[in-house]
Amino acid sequence: MTITGIDSTGQSAGGNVLPPRQVTDTEDLDAELRALDTGVETAAPVSVLPEVEAAPELEREAARPRRRPRWLNWRDVLAIATFIAVALYLTSPLWLNLDHESLDDPQDQAFFEWMLAHGARVFTDGVYPFFSDRMNYPDGVNMMANTSVLAVSLPLAPVTLLFGPHVTYNVFLTLALAFTGISWYFVLSRQFVSSRLAAWVGALFCTFAPSMVSHAGGHPNIVSQFLVPLIIWRTLRLRDGRALRNGLILSGLLIWQAFINLEILFMTAVGLGFFCAVMAVVRRKRHPGEVRGFVRGLLVAGSVTLAVLAYPLSVQFFGPQSYHGLPQFVRNFGADLGSFTAYSSRSLAGNSVLAERLSQNAQEENAFFGWGLVILFFGLLVWMRRSAAVLMLGAVALLFGAMSLGPRIFLNGINTGVPGIWAVLHSVPVLNSAVPTRWAMAIAPVVGILIALGVQRATELIRTQPSARGPVRVAMITAVAMALVPLAPTPLATKKMAPTPEFVTSGAWKQYVDDNHTVVTLPLPDSSYPDPLRWSALTGQDMRIASAYALLPNQNPLNPSDRTAIFSPPWRPTSGLIASIRQGNPIPEITDTRREMTLADLRYWKAGVVMLTPQVRDVEMLRAMIDLLGFEPTWTGGAWIWDVRHLVDDPNAVLTGPDIS
Repeated sequence: MTITGIDSTGQSAGGNVLPPRQVTDTEDLDAELRALDTGVETAAPVSVLPEVEAAPELEREAARPRRRPRWLNWRDVLAIATFIAVALYLTSPLWLNLDHESLDDPQDQAFFEWMLAHGARVFTDGVYPFFSDRMNYPDGVNMMANTSVLAVSLPLAPVTLLFGPHVTYNVFLTLALAFTGISWYFVLSRQFVSSRLAAWVGALFCTFAPSMVSHAGGHPNIVSQFLVPLIIWRTLRLRDGRALRNGLILSGLLIWQAFINLEILFMTAVGLGFFCAVMAVVRRKRHPGEVRGFVRGLLVAGSVTLAVLAYPLSVQFFGPQSYHGLPQFVRNFGADLGSFTAYSSRSLAGNSVLAERLSQNAQEENAFFGWGLVILFFGLLVWMRRSAAVLMLGAVALLFGAMSLGPRIFLNGINTGVPGIWAVLHSVPVLNSAVPTRWAMAIAPVVGILIALGVQRATELIRTQPSARGPVRVAMITAVAMALVPLAPTPLATKKMAPTPEFVTSGAWKQYVDDNHTVVTLPLPDSSYPDPLRWSALTGQDMRIASAYALLPNQNPLNPSDRTAIFSPPWRPTSGLIASIRQGNPIPEITDTRREMTLADLRYWKAGVVMLTPQVRDVEMLRAMIDLLGFEPTWTGGAWIWDVRHLVDDPNAVLTGPDIS
């Protein structure tokens, strides 16, 4: 048996209309997905791969008529152009203004630009890919635990080397969206539906759903879902009995996705596992040999995948700077029940005020399907309820929705006090590294598949029942339009970046920084000040920086066993003081004790130079650092520069105030 789907056009390979038939118990899962019990004879499976012999126990399937692979035609080209055009439309503010960055999430954009520079460094210098001390020196950053996107940064290394990481980020984001749409379109149109229109509509929603547009504001790794439809297809294909071939293909996709985003891979695995397990029980009597073939292929895929990923995953979970679970406040992020019928801030019908109240931030608007789509979703389940596969897709969507609610269920911003599923799961190893609200994002592909199947069935009714052609066409267009038009995305919001100081672009920093010294910026980089990450990326990470914006283990001296993640390095006196001043707090009294702590921090960071650029509260930070170091900086290349090598390198050097010296 092949897992390619059954043509529901009501025509054989020769194009002749076949007489209606009754649905039988021997109908294949692909037939359920493709024909949905419409009462029309189905044609042969459609496959993007050459046809193969059926497994012995499924030889009865071989008599089914086959048809040739569907090659590209003008409709396919038009569909591909559509996905590219919409991706460019969404990202156009970044392309038209190359000095702009994401308005909602500049810190993650800077982070991924730094990761793209890391990939280029691996490509050119062969540095160790899974750990780096170019940021957060001397402790460094665990790249496997921080979404290093090596599967993207390595192929795009030539672009990074030619045009810089900022342009590469734009390429990454745009291609991620376009390729995801194209992948969904081809898998749907070649495997699950025969109507290219149905595949196009379903793929559009899978790619540009509100959650995808939300994450496009700073998470290109999350919107890079072009492997998800391929993984779904190849997982279902395991049933055809060719365990080695199918298992190896699937393992290649799994390994590739693991180096883009493990969270998306994990959610895909949970959904597929639930779907396949229940469908195996439903179909066990009609297809007794199916489970054996599936399990054999799954064992091959799992064994190869685990063998290849064993070392990278050991680095992620047990290597230097590894952490054990996300912070408690992140594990409490849940989707508000009210958000499922609301519209996101980046949708045509969106309300930014309401969306802000119903989500943690602009990047986590993971539900926001709107009333129209919610009604269409349940309507499709009722309409196609004779298909076990469709009912299981609905169950997967509801499971993801329940998991997304977090440990406590909120309704319109109010804590109902009712515990959610996540109240039990949020402390389970591995699950404690997942963000609950993002399970709602996994609903979008399920809904997209259901929409494609629904449009396919409506198309079949139009073809096979001419008398109902008009009403069915009007109903289909009206239902889809009412559900999807309000969700149409708007371009990403951007803002002008702070200019990179000439001190960085000219290479003047090189006279202070070497293998034994770093750049210490004021304030030190964190989620509110990510600019130093971009500067480091611009230099190809030759400019090593202290501190970081990354997921790092907590280092609580009162609880050494606590290694939950934090988004910046553990607090140090100097970084805390400068951050407090930048937030608007008054400059505290500068004492010799504070000066001693500052010198200890500079030596810990192996600082070669301290730099401060013009920004909010820069005068106050300048005054505080002068008092701490005891000497004034020089203005060099658009920044105030303190050369501190004589203090850091001399173990006998001390910092004292004017009252003592």
